[in-house]
Amino acid sequence: MPTPVPAAANRLIEALPHKDRRRLLAGFELVELTFADVLAEPGERIRHVFFPTTSYISLITPIDGCASLEVGLVGDEGMLGISLILGVDISPLSALVQGAGLALRMDAAPFRRELAFSPALQGLLKRYLHVVMGQLAQSAACARFHVVEARLARCLLMTQDRAQSNAFHGTHEFLASMLGVRRVGVTKAATALQKRNLIGYSRGNIRILDRGGLEAASCGCYEADNATYARGMA
Repeated sequence: MPTPVPAAANRLIEALPHKDRRRLLAGFELVELTFADVLAEPGERIRHVFFPTTSYISLITPIDGCASLEVGLVGDEGMLGISLILGVDISPLSALVQGAGLALRMDAAPFRRELAFSPALQGLLKRYLHVVMGQLAQSAACARFHVVEARLARCLLMTQDRAQSNAFHGTHEFLASMLGVRRVGVTKAATALQKRNLIGYSRGNIRILDRGGLEAASCGCYEADNATYARGMA
């Protein structure tokens, strides 16, 4: 059963003026998201919006029906269902829970009513949509031009930020699917990061040992993503 909402723990909601934030929170329920739950599928109607608090969600695009690529990651800095700000209630991407935890959830219909009622919410989410568009473009360029080891380092840094912990779960099979490469490619990249004592890896459990070293091993897309968010949400 959903539990009562105690407070906002999502950066988008916390950025709202007090009156708008209080009204919006009254319409949410706090739900537990389970690892590997599918929250949206491409071409399907958006039934709920999610504002993660302690969970995080992979945004995935299918390729030729037999492969997939992660193009985004949503944690407490963002939301799932942003296309509703454009009046579009069809999901463009698949959304898969990568990190179990809590999220604020609201049905799509009352959320659209909140959008119509609150100019502050509209303005905030328009800026966030702009950020998402920039990050999607960055992910496309990253997948095309950067080597697997640097992309894996970026992926692990992004995950650590949203997990709010140095330790989290991620099997080689799952990481390979997210990066759009073969499992052997992820294994080779992860082993290289381990040999440099940047990460520890055992039975699907990943631990960040050297955050600064991992940032140095990552491509510039990690910094670019953070800069895009900082500029867009300032």
